[in-house]
Amino acid sequence: MTTLLVLYRRPDGGTPALDTFEQRYRDEHLPLVAGTPGLRATRVWRVAEALGSDTDLVLAAAMDFDDREALDAGLASDAMRAAGKVLRSIAPGLATFLVVEDAPDLLAGA
Repeated sequence: MTTLLVLYRRPDGGTPALDTFEQRYRDEHLPLVAGTPGLRATRVWRVAEALGSDTDLVLAAAMDFDDREALDAGLASDAMRAAGKVLRSIAPGLATFLVVEDAPDLLAGA
C-alpha cells in the first residue's frame, strides 16, 4: 500500500481561523478527495499533542492507494486537481505532503 500523508500546521488567526479551516476542509476539500480514482480509504486525525515538545501541527490526513502507480494516477485526476485547488485557498503554505509505503520487513520480530 502507498499512502499520501498530509500534515497541516495551525493557521494564523487563533481558534476562529482553525475552525474556519476545519469547516472548509470538511465541506469543500474532502468531498473532492472522495472522488479520486483508486483511493481506497481516507483517514483524518486532529493532533492532540506532540510528546516531549511543542508542535504547530493541528491535523493529519492519510489517503491510501494500492501502490505508487495508483497514487500517481489519483494525483493526476480531475478530482484531485480540484481538491488541490481548494486546499491551496484554505490552507496556503500549511500542508506538508509525504508519500509513505508499508515496510513490513521492518516489523519482523516485533
